[in-house]
Amino acid sequence: MRTAEKGDVVEHLLAELSLREKVGQLNQRLFGWQAVERAPRGGFRLTGLARAELDRWGGLGALYGVFRADAWSGRSWADGIRPEERAEVAALIQDEVSRAGRHHIGVLLSEEAPHGHQALGGTLLPVNLAVAAGWDPALPAEAAAAVAAELAASGVHLALVSALDLLRDPRWGRVEECFGEDPLLAAELARAVVTGMQRDGRVAIVVKHLAAQGEAVGGRNGQSAAIGPRDLRELHLPAVRAAVEAGASGFMAAYNDIDGVPCCANRDLLTGFLRAECGFDGIVMADGLAVDRLTAMTGDATAAAVAALEAGVDLSLWDESFTRLEQAAAADPRVAELVDAACRRVLALKHRLGLLPDIAEPARARALTADAERLEAAAQATDRLSRRLARQSLVLLHNDGGLLPLDRRALTKVVVAGPNARDVTALLGDYVPPLPEQSAAGLDLALRQALPGAEVTCTSGVPTAAELSGADVVILALGGTSHRTYAEDFAANGAIAGPAAVATAGEGVDLADLSLPGGQDDLVAAVRARARCPVVAVVIAGRPHVLTGVLAGTDALLWAGYPGPHGGHAIADALLGGYEPVGRLPFTAPRHPGAVPVRYNDRHPASGVYLDAPDPVLFPFGSGLRYRPVLFDRLTASAHADSVEVSVDVVNPADAAAEVIVPLFGRRTGGVVLPRLRELLAFRRVTVPPGARTTVVWNLPAARCFAEGATERARTDLYVEDLHETISRAPQ
Repeated sequence: MRTAEKGDVVEHLLAELSLREKVGQLNQRLFGWQAVERAPRGGFRLTGLARAELDRWGGLGALYGVFRADAWSGRSWADGIRPEERAEVAALIQDEVSRAGRHHIGVLLSEEAPHGHQALGGTLLPVNLAVAAGWDPALPAEAAAAVAAELAASGVHLALVSALDLLRDPRWGRVEECFGEDPLLAAELARAVVTGMQRDGRVAIVVKHLAAQGEAVGGRNGQSAAIGPRDLRELHLPAVRAAVEAGASGFMAAYNDIDGVPCCANRDLLTGFLRAECGFDGIVMADGLAVDRLTAMTGDATAAAVAALEAGVDLSLWDESFTRLEQAAAADPRVAELVDAACRRVLALKHRLGLLPDIAEPARARALTADAERLEAAAQATDRLSRRLARQSLVLLHNDGGLLPLDRRALTKVVVAGPNARDVTALLGDYVPPLPEQSAAGLDLALRQALPGAEVTCTSGVPTAAELSGADVVILALGGTSHRTYAEDFAANGAIAGPAAVATAGEGVDLADLSLPGGQDDLVAAVRARARCPVVAVVIAGRPHVLTGVLAGTDALLWAGYPGPHGGHAIADALLGGYEPVGRLPFTAPRHPGAVPVRYNDRHPASGVYLDAPDPVLFPFGSGLRYRPVLFDRLTASAHADSVEVSVDVVNPADAAAEVIVPLFGRRTGGVVLPRLRELLAFRRVTVPPGARTTVVWNLPAARCFAEGATERARTDLYVEDLHETISRAPQ
């Protein structure tokens, strides 16, 4: 259908809707898992709660989390909606919603998919922080497309995906949802995810969270971001702009405030920047209960709803406040116009996704078809890509004397110890459903399967003298977990409330102390003192922890993030030389828990400042070793009026192909602001054939390479590993 015809359909329908029906299209109040229940004689039916909501509005705007399964929803394999049942449930909901309204408008089914669909049988990927360690936008784009195919085959329309948050303080519990601390790396990965997710047009992505949520003071979730407009634009908005350019259908406004203005009431952000400056024409959804939180500012729920609507929010999430828009619009023509504008955007998205009836011949709104065969094929594709992402996520940080890879033929006894030695859930991260039994392996099982001829001994604590006797190597599985138990207490928005039973990271698990939890430094020291063999540490964590004691007490150190359900096998393969870990840290690893936040692109150095921690950085941003060396040679750069061309050679002396991450850093001087210590200007992941030389060339916009307000004295120092080149601003 042509754009004009699409507009005609939406405008015609908008003119026919009553004010109450319009407001109903802007509400997403129900928890989807409470909207459907099993019928006594088989099949499913809507609950009384869902029918009351349908009757209230004559339809539904959106329905959140019908298929969600986790500790907060309480749904599990015992009582949740199984993959083979999704088609039936999606069809039932669309049929009931369509029949409930005069105009037969379907409902947007929205689901959490931050790293795979959070539903029973949903295929999981590594978390964003782990994916970022691969520095490879192409693979996450493919994985996002596969996840979208799963969602589409399940009848889902909106995928809620974390991609905008930036790691600015590792004490924040949701660090695992970030693509690291650098705005360029985060922006390119966000662009990739949006492009992949919406590749075939069957699923729309709602990208979260807008904006600066990772900047909250002290790493305290949802609190104030005390930054100025320059840091907001330079650090947190590049990923937003990249998502708009990639065609994102929606954005989720965050909980936090920026300099006192809540994101859900920030007109400069949601309308000024997003719509007017970036040209975004999709929907803005509020984060869960975020509009209701505005009552602390406005004083009452109606004023909170109007404040969010005026700022640019189109669709609520579980809020009661947005239901008050009917009365507010009836009393104020200006609010009525804003309701129309928001409803127009929601209807336009529904039209694109096939949820509006044919105006000329009214008919039941059609859902995206759910299909078991397509679902299975998509899940298999996602699973294959999850395996590849798990391998890319590993970062080698220490390898004394080339200990790794271990020679599997020489191993007769391996001791695996530490809190994450057996734990499968520690590999997964937050926002995950319960896995089917035996669908993933912990590190100990993966090592047993990889070493069938060796004795593999496993303990969660310090190995005994008998267990260590005759060991060829001790592998310590350290770190944390975002696992939520079904006995947990949860806040109204699903975050962990009160002390976490198991989790040491995730939403609602902010930490003041970034030391490894549970006395793990003592475990490392005890093993180092007792072992008469090499000790290898594997850190499985969703945030940067202080690894100073681990580095001192081990012979090799591998950082694994939360690598997903295939993480156990990926780690075992890397340790045993099945492939080479070549990832790089997407964050700065601190040396001392009291030295955070410390970022590589700050404007002032942190070294030499603290008397008790004169060198606060343990591993800089971009750190990463490899088993076989590669060389960088001939860094060249030439500046032109509007562009800068940079090239560097990558030399692979080995007799096997080498995957290499090539980051280009710069320090820009000669502008009107204090320069950042270093900035990522470009990066590339390349494969260099054995014994070959590959030239990496970037043609970069001059505005990226030279400082804001650069004068004729402007210069930039470029760095690729230990190579250094200086360029000056080209004459205009």
